[in-house]
Formats: sequence, C-alpha cells, structure tokens
Amino acid sequence: MDISVIVPLYNEAESLPELQQWIERVMLANGFSYEVIYVNDGSTDDSWEVIQRLAAGNPSVKGVCFRRNYGKSPALNTGFRRAKGDVVITMDADLQDSPDEIPELYRMITQEKYDLVSGWKQKRYDPLSKTIPTKLFNATARKVSGIKNLHDFNCGLKAYRNKVVKHIEVYGDMHRYIPYLAKNAGFNRIGEKVVHHQARKYGTTKFGLDRFVNGYLDLATLWFTNKFGVKPMHFFGLLGSLMFLLGLVAVVIVGALKLKAMYCGEHYTLVTSSPYFYIALTTMILGTQLFLTGFIGELVVRNSPRRNDYEIEEELNLDTAEKPE
Repeated sequence: MDISVIVPLYNEAESLPELQQWIERVMLANGFSYEVIYVNDGSTDDSWEVIQRLAAGNPSVKGVCFRRNYGKSPALNTGFRRAKGDVVITMDADLQDSPDEIPELYRMITQEKYDLVSGWKQKRYDPLSKTIPTKLFNATARKVSGIKNLHDFNCGLKAYRNKVVKHIEVYGDMHRYIPYLAKNAGFNRIGEKVVHHQARKYGTTKFGLDRFVNGYLDLATLWFTNKFGVKPMHFFGLLGSLMFLLGLVAVVIVGALKLKAMYCGEHYTLVTSSPYFYIALTTMILGTQLFLTGFIGELVVRNSPRRNDYEIEEELNLDTAEKPE
C-alpha cells in the first residue's frame, strides 16, 4: 500500500464528507493505493455516524472511535499503530490542510529519502492572538530541539516513512514535537514543505491559548526525558552529590572555626547558634534527597505499561480491530 492518511478529529461531522471526497480525488488522479484512518476522539456530534457511512461506501475508509476525548496525541498514536502504507500522511479534519499536498509529500519521502517532512503554513489565516504565540513557540522549539530548518513544528500536515511512526510513541500532548521525537529515535532526515493553509470552513477551533503554556512545559519535559530519562541519576545524583558536599564542607568550616576559637582562648558560641550551621545541614539533607530521587528514578526509568492504553469502543475495516466487550 502506498499511503496511509491518518485524520484525528473531534466534532468535525460537517467537514468529513468534503474532506473524504477531496482525498479520493487526489488518490485517484495519482493512482495511489491508500487507506484513510479516521480516529474519532470522543466526538459529541455525529462524526462517528458520518465515518460509518463513509466506510460503508469505500473499503479504504477505516475508523477508530474512542469512548471519550483523550486528545490529539493519543489519536495520532492509535492511527500510527494501525497504519500500513509505505508513507503515512497526517492531516487535520477541519479542511484547513489541503489533500492536494499529498503527492509532493509522498515524492519527498520516496524519492528524496526524507524520514519526515513537516508542513509549513507560511501564510496563515489565523488571528494574531494565535500567530504571534506560534512564532515564539516555534523559535523556542527550534532552539531546544536543534532542528533548525523547521518553521512550524505544530503543523498537522506531515508525511513520514512508515518505519518512523512505528518507532516513536506519541502521548500526552507530544504531537507538537513529533519531529523532535523522530530525531531522538534516530531519524535525522527531516525536511519541510511550504503548504497551503485555508480558513476554517465549518465549526470553531478546539484549541485555546492554554496550549501554548502546556506546549512549553511539554518541551521542557521532552528535553529532560531525552537527556536524562534513561539515566536520571546523571542529573539528580550529580546535583545531590554537589549539594551534599557543599553542605559537608560548610559544616566542617563552622566546626573548625569553633575549635580554633576554643584553642586560642577566644570568645565562641555554640555551633548550633550559627545560622550557617542550619544552612549547611539543610543543604546536606536536600542533597541526600536528590540523590535518592535519582536512585529511585533509575529504578523506574519512566516506564508505564498503560501510558497508551485507551478505551476504544469500535473500529471499522481494520484487520487489527478488537471486538468491544
């Protein structure tokens, strides 16, 4: 199979028929063998019923329906696990991403041998309240990730080699940093393509300004787990050891000053009367706690067997579909 198109969605019933027709036209015109996997992220409108009708009329349409809303990252991860195409395309369901970009994205993956190609909405039809924070966010992401050639990390329109999506895990809200996840997994050929961005035709955006705050927190988490996630002792153990040694040296100095005063017959006070003694003692305690945190983290190594365990109510036309209990 040439292409798998993964479309995560939440309350996009109005746009789905038009999007599917558009995708079908592009695939037919280019002779691609394909599948379209719609991941319904707990929609409260008629989105799942629309997907069922589309699947009934076209066996290339497949669907996954979550019992409740989990978010875009779980939806993408679920689609990635089921994708069979040599090239995997992700796009949003709101018609702001153009399926006409698919042939060129496919060519860049198959002929130019990119691992991942990310879209760049160079000309956006969004308000300033969204575009300005987006520019700041992308500048920070470029700096932290080291992927200097990407201008739009969060663009929903991306293309991947199938091997890439099978070797990355997208959880929480990490869909914003899929290129960074791919780089950390060893897929370094990451390209960019300027794509056409359209104004939303139906409904309203599902994202608020809080996503920018969460985005920076997720970026910090990803940076930390990439650098110290496998070896947390390298961070907590080193910091804890330094603090403990600093506190120990301070205690020795306080004690030595008192002994010197006693030996020389000078006036002296109890060690416990000095504020530096308590500062040193606190530093030693904190250092010990940080060291133990690193040791415990080394045992856990952030493994959670249920991190991507989502309640799926129903699937359509998928060989891996599990019957709901």
